[in-house]
Amino acid sequence: MNPINEVHVSEPGLVVVDVAAADDTTALAFQQLLADRWATSPAQHTTRVAGEPGVRLRCYLDLRQPLDS
Repeated sequence: MNPINEVHVSEPGLVVVDVAAADDTTALAFQQLLADRWATSPAQHTTRVAGEPGVRLRCYLDLRQPLDS
């Protein structure tokens, strides 16, 4: 994955989440759980790293948003 851009963590409450999972379905389901709770800039797809197991994705959260009840 690319290095984390400083703007994505420039203020308290901004979070970069790197996910490693066995498959696309698992990684995207986890991302959806995060998106159901916080403002999220989701990844549209996962990536695979040659020679490494599973898939990866990166999403960005804004924890400053109030939680939905």
